[in-house]
Amino acid sequence: MNNTLHHHLAPKVQEQWGPPLPDNGSLNGSLGDMNATGIAQIMIPQELFLMLGLISLVENILVVAAIVKNRNLHSPMYYFICCLAVSDMLVSVSNVVETMFMLLTEHGVLTVTAGMLRHLDNVIDVMICSSVVSSLSFLCTIAADRYITIFYALRYHSIMTTRRAVAIIVLVWLASITSSSLFIVYHTDDAVVACLVTFFGLALVFTAGLYLHMFVLARVHSRRIRALHKSRRAAATSMKGAVTLTILLGVFIVCWGPFFLHLILILTCPTNPYCKCYFSHFNLFLILIICNSLIDPLIYAYRSRELRKTLKELVLCSWCFTM
Repeated sequence: MNNTLHHHLAPKVQEQWGPPLPDNGSLNGSLGDMNATGIAQIMIPQELFLMLGLISLVENILVVAAIVKNRNLHSPMYYFICCLAVSDMLVSVSNVVETMFMLLTEHGVLTVTAGMLRHLDNVIDVMICSSVVSSLSFLCTIAADRYITIFYALRYHSIMTTRRAVAIIVLVWLASITSSSLFIVYHTDDAVVACLVTFFGLALVFTAGLYLHMFVLARVHSRRIRALHKSRRAAATSMKGAVTLTILLGVFIVCWGPFFLHLILILTCPTNPYCKCYFSHFNLFLILIICNSLIDPLIYAYRSRELRKTLKELVLCSWCFTM
């Protein structure tokens, strides 16, 4: 791939926040290319990015379709989970589109202009930034929803109405798209990196604080719910939802944490040899981000019997339709 294509197609997370790029490679490539610092840059085959992106895309489409199809899943929590799946889809779609563009251009199948690549680059960057901002926002929203479910069980349906849930969803998406567009316009400013890192930290502190409070006092409130003639199953279901979202949060931290640590090191020690060594693993951090989109649907299916049942029906119907 020529240098012009490489310069424009590599997203700004790599161009601005990644390590120096090799002159003769692409965002994905062979193992062991050397970057400008002389440290071996770990590269990943483009085909692996494409395969993981396609699997993740199919999984998240199935989750969204299952929630839309099954009326038993039409509740605020599953609406938020549906939006979380859409956020994961943004990562998958951007990865698939970019990788296919690279492969087609490398093999001479597709010829594009620099202007076209620049526009594609901007669209992909907005999708990726929107994904991380909306994912964090919906994780916080789901945590708040579970908190209300457990501690305000009798008033839950009056507090978290469908209209309020839809308003929250619209607000989150508007804020995510707007902030992501601003991040891309001012991507060369260190303040953008600082804002992303700060938002990541605040979201984790907020969510972790809610979950800690939930699990410390959940037993007491479960007894109160049962004392008010609510079924033991209702309390158990609420806690199960909280556990599911705790797992989702843990997976998010594991998959996105290395990338945000990368951003922190860029701000604090960009020339330190140890930091430069960490920067050389940037492409592995990208793989982890894609894996987050791939793992989340498996968690939904494993933790929710109703969703798992609907997913099986969708897969079987698709299989029968193709026969």
